[in-house]
This record gives sequence, structure tokens and C-alpha cells, in this order.
Amino acid sequence: MSSQESFRADALRYHAQPRPGKIEVEPTKPCATQRDLSLAYTPGVAEPVRAIHADPPTAYDYTSRANLVGVITNGTAVLGLGDVGPLAAKPVMEGKGVLFKRFAHIDVFDLEVDAEDPDTFIDTVARLEPTFGGINLEDIGAPHCFRIEEALKARMDIPVFHDDQHGTAIIIAAGLINALELQGKDIGSARIVCIGAGSAGIATLRLLVALGARRENLRLTDRLGVVHAGRKDEVDPYKAEFAAETDARSLEDALEGADVVIGVSVGGMLQDHHIASLAPHPIVFALANPDPEILPEDAHAVRDDLIIATGRSDYPNQVNNVLGFPFIFRGALDVRAREINTEMQLAAARALAALAREPVPDEVAQAYDVDRLAFGPDYFIPKPLDPRLIQWVPPAVAQAAAETGAATVAAPEAREYAAQLEGLLDRSMLLMRKVMRRAHRAPKRVVYPEGENRTILRAAEAVRDEGLAEPLLVGRERVIRERLAEEGVSPDGLKIVDPAQFPAIEDYIADLHTLRGRKGLSLRDARRAMRIDPFRFAAMMVRRGDADALVGGVENHYATLLRPSLQIIPHRRVFGMHMLFVGERIYFLGDTTVNIDPSAEDLTRLAVEANGLVRHLGMEPRIAMLSFSNFGASRSPRAQKVRDAVALLHEAHPEMEVEGEMQADAAVEPHLLQELFPFAGLSAGANVLLFPDLDAGNAAYKLLMHLGRAQAVGPILVGMEKPVQIVEWGASATDVVNMSAFAVQEVQQAEKNG
Repeated sequence: MSSQESFRADALRYHAQPRPGKIEVEPTKPCATQRDLSLAYTPGVAEPVRAIHADPPTAYDYTSRANLVGVITNGTAVLGLGDVGPLAAKPVMEGKGVLFKRFAHIDVFDLEVDAEDPDTFIDTVARLEPTFGGINLEDIGAPHCFRIEEALKARMDIPVFHDDQHGTAIIIAAGLINALELQGKDIGSARIVCIGAGSAGIATLRLLVALGARRENLRLTDRLGVVHAGRKDEVDPYKAEFAAETDARSLEDALEGADVVIGVSVGGMLQDHHIASLAPHPIVFALANPDPEILPEDAHAVRDDLIIATGRSDYPNQVNNVLGFPFIFRGALDVRAREINTEMQLAAARALAALAREPVPDEVAQAYDVDRLAFGPDYFIPKPLDPRLIQWVPPAVAQAAAETGAATVAAPEAREYAAQLEGLLDRSMLLMRKVMRRAHRAPKRVVYPEGENRTILRAAEAVRDEGLAEPLLVGRERVIRERLAEEGVSPDGLKIVDPAQFPAIEDYIADLHTLRGRKGLSLRDARRAMRIDPFRFAAMMVRRGDADALVGGVENHYATLLRPSLQIIPHRRVFGMHMLFVGERIYFLGDTTVNIDPSAEDLTRLAVEANGLVRHLGMEPRIAMLSFSNFGASRSPRAQKVRDAVALLHEAHPEMEVEGEMQADAAVEPHLLQELFPFAGLSAGANVLLFPDLDAGNAAYKLLMHLGRAQAVGPILVGMEKPVQIVEWGASATDVVNMSAFAVQEVQQAEKNG
């Protein structure tokens, strides 16, 4: 199995398990009792039916239509795969739905229509108008995509938006506004060449004309060269819109003296001599993916006065549609717009351009592995993980809709609307991407004691390929190599450490005997442990500095692996925590894996460790010390223990925001806490929940995972002097990758602290 085949298997596994697909439908109302059912369906449902029949716009009040977008395709131009048909396009449409939900909290039904004939497709989609608040057309081949969108806009009274056209165009326009400013150029006089005459190219030129570009300064090229007024071959009505009166015939002709080059074609289209022929201080948008028309380093090697954007995340200035479509639809839906018109598109572009000129929060820079981001040649387009996007783009779109008459309700008050939008942020996605990018910034050596395990091998491959760490696989070299070959994982960059062949094995044996000899471990036992116990061997690698961190546990019970770690690696009081993503909220729970019955002093140490972990992740910790009792309501020794811990914390760490003892509902519901205990010192709902014993902590996180369907990362082991992260038995490769990133981040922080 090749590496590509291994990735293919992982991709198929991801989409198939634990249940097929990437999306589902969840009810938003209780349906537990007979009364619930009578309200949800008959006879209660008759009331909104009557209301909507009498006043159709109330459908937005009584149904999901106000927040529902149809992502619709016929599968004729899917990614780079071409005309694969509607059924094969479904994974892509589901993926688009995930982005809508994650970035802007918009619900999606994906519809794959078996209709290559444009008229059939148009008629099918138009008849679905009562279902949706907006339509996102996707992966429809040119030139039919133009006619389809135009016809649907004319027939439907809700926004219809072909993202392959307008999404790309809006982000290009946003970047070009800023690039022109940086290069001292004016859009009205700039000579612009667009390489690629498909949907994105045509839509981009249309939007740039609306932005102020002059048609006589535009040149459109396709595989036959310049689209000019005298050309007859392969010139449809949409290309003809930009057929220029010019003597230029070839790409070389068009590029001579151009100020701006926009590539929406294929990789490698631009060569050194093309770049050399451009006007002084040129702007290049090389947006073909995965291979740009020219790589930034190659363009900069030709001349140092250009600025460049690509479609790739590993270069500055990424033109990424996710900067646009979720937030554009958010603004359009919130004013119940009839369309997404040109003015709304320009408003989105200008908002993105303005955001890039604002001071960038440290959390955004940290998420992208840089010390600082500032407006300039390497940053003139906002980053996709900038949490401010949802507060900048939707209000601009909503306001433009109101000003142009596209809105059917008034635009929300700006400040209140921005605060409302901030509450929709998916902070879980932002946080995990931040952890991954920090790890990628300075990879460390991570040792995996279960190096023969197939899950570990797939995880190590991902860790290596994503540049998170240098994986060290402990095990029998022959077995590991055989299984790498079977899994299609290249051994390049994966270091195999076979204890039987390890040159320093006698030193390891002597160190272990010194550590544990007075705990009953004989020299013979130490020799046996180092040769046959890969976990003790891996722990010794970390202790002696031959590895920076340890991650394991997929085929062993947690306690079995924790014990030797504590015996070999220096530590303070150790605790286990889980990070749980519950809807849009993030909670840290502890202790969930280690201490059965912690003392009040132990709980104070746990709170300090949790406070440090959460702050390191860029969040403000609000700690609730949980109990069955609220603020002295019980004289039980268990409740008293928690009260004592809170008192110790208030005295020793007045800077920490911590409160208790308190019940869990009061901790997570701020209105309840304020109503019942207004004296409590939490500024908002708690995001760190610390339990009085292991029974409560372990049960709580497992119930949230399996009944509350929370996503969990962890357990995160805190208190070790060198990072050890033990995943739970049966963990997935993704779990191992996540904990590897956490372990690398711990090493980085320790180095930073000296």
C-alpha cells in the first residue's frame, strides 16, 4: 500500500465511521412527552400553518427557513475532479455544509440534483424556494453555471449565490483593494490580466468593474490566448463580455506591462519571463490549487518589487472562499434578503479589506505560528481563523442589503448585532487549530511506546506529514517496517527505536535500577523491564533527554501506563483533565483520570494547574469548584473539603477567578448563579469545572461524551516535569495526533519558561 493509498483509506474511514457522512439533522425542540409531540405535530402544528398561510413571511418566525441554506449541485464540475455526477458530489456538499455551520452557525440541506440539462436543473431548484432562506450553488460547470444562476435569481425571491463565481471574486477584490494601496496603484488606471475564463475569472472581472476597474484595461485569457474582439473560436457570450479591442494575442502579449495578474487557471502557467515583463511594483494572484500558476519564492526570485497571493494556506495572503460565503449568507439571512446583489458583494469585499488593516490580535498571530501580523506585503488578506470575521462581514452585508432594498426587515443595530454574532463563534475549531499551529512552529521529538500498533503508525504518519513532531517509534524494527509497508506509510522521517538494538540500553538499565532499587526492583527486573516493556523504555528516553515527550495508550489501560511514568519521570502532583466541546462552548474538566479522593490541598493544586493550562491556550479561566452543595448548604465533610479548597485559593491566589462550593447547574448557567447567589465571584459561566473526587469527574465527562455528544480532547495530564500524555484505550489516530500536538506545546512552553 502506497502513502497515497494509506491517505485514501484514512479519508474513507473518516467519512464512514462511526456513522456514514459528516452531517445530521437534530431537533431543536423537546419531544419527550405527549404534550411535546402534540405541539410539534398534530394538533399544535396547525397553528403555525394557519399563521403562515395568512401571512407568508411568518415562515421565518415559525420554521427553520430563517437559518437554512440549500447547498445544491448537479456534480458537473466537482473540485478538480470534473463531471463526476451528483451522487459522487455529495461528500463535497456535506463538507460545504460543515463550513457553513462551523463558521457562521448556518444550517444546511445539501441537495444533489440529477440534471445536467440546465433547464431541468433550474426548474427543480426554483420549485424548492419555500424550503430555504437562501441557495448556494456549487460545483456546476461553465458556461451553464452562468445561465443557471441568472435564471434562478430571476425566478426566486431568496438569495441565490454561486460560490465558485462570487465567493472567489469577493476575496480577490478584497485582497486587490489592499494590494493596490500597498503598491501605490489605482484600480481605475491599473492594467489587469485574468488568466482563466471560467466561472471564477468572469465573475472576478465583473466585480472588479463594479469596484472601479475600466473595461479597456482588462485582458482575459484562456487556453487559446487572449479573448479579443476578432476571435471566433471558443468564445461564449460570457467570455465575449470581456473580449478586448487589442492586438495582443498570446499570454505573453497580454502580460507585457500589466499591473495586476489574476490566475484562476492551472499550475505553472506563469514563468520567470512573464514576471519580468510586468509593470513596476506588480501584483500577482496565483490562485490555482494545489499548484499555483507560479510559486511565491520563484516570483520573488525574479523581482523584489512584487506582492503575491495564492490559494494555499502555507503561504501568506491566502485567497480562501471560507472568508466570504458563510458570513455573506449570515448577513443576508439576518435581514431576510431577497438577493445577494453586487452592492452586498462589494460591501463584503470592503469589510474584509478593512479588517486586514486593523491591528491583529495576538491569538490570531499565534494560531498561524508567527509572533506578529501587521498590514503589509505579507498580510493584506485576513486569515480564515480570525474570529473577528463574523463581526465584520455580516453587518456590512446586512447594511448594504438594507440600503439597496434587498432586505425585507430592518438591519439590526450594529453594536447589538456584533455582540450577537460573536456568540456564534465555533471556538473549539479555533482552539484546536491554534494548538496544531503552535506545535508546527517548533516540532519536538515525540516517542510512541506502542510503535508496532497500526493506529500509532497512521498517527505518526499524520504527525510527520503535518510537521507537528519528529515521531520515534518504539518496538521491534522488523515488525514496525512490515506494518508500515502494509499500511502504506513511508518510513521516511519516522525513527524506529528497537530496545534490543539500542546502544545505550545498559545505561537505561542502570538508571532504572538506581531509581527503583530501593523500591524492590532488582537489577534483573530492571534489565527485563528495559528490554520487554516499551512504555518504561520510552519513559526513560524522555527522562534522559533522548526524546522530548511521550504519547501512548491506544492498546493499554490508562492506569497500567500512568504508574511507570510516575516512577521514572519527575513530577509534581499529577492530575488528568479533559477538554470538552459542548456545542459552541469549551469546558475543561478535572480531575477525570488520576486522583480518587483528592484532599482540599490537592484540589487547590488542581485549580492552579488548570488555571495555567487554560491561560496557555489563550482563554480566560473561570473556575467552579463543584459539589452536591451550594455555598455551605451542607455540613458534609465532602462539601467542607471543597469549601476549604476555595478558601485556600482565595487566600493564596486572589488573582484567580474561582468560586465554590457550588452545584454544576449554577456553575454553567450565569443567570441562575446571579439569581440565587449574586455574591458569587464569577464574571460569566464557568469554563473550568473541578470535581471533588474521581467518581464525579470520570462519570461527568463520559456522560457528556456519550449522552451529551460532546467532543473530547484528552485526558491531558498536567503536573509532569516532562510531557507524558496517555490517551484512552482504543483511541483513534486523530486522538493521538491531538495529544501529540499538546505534548509538543508543553515542551515549547517549558523551554520558553527556562
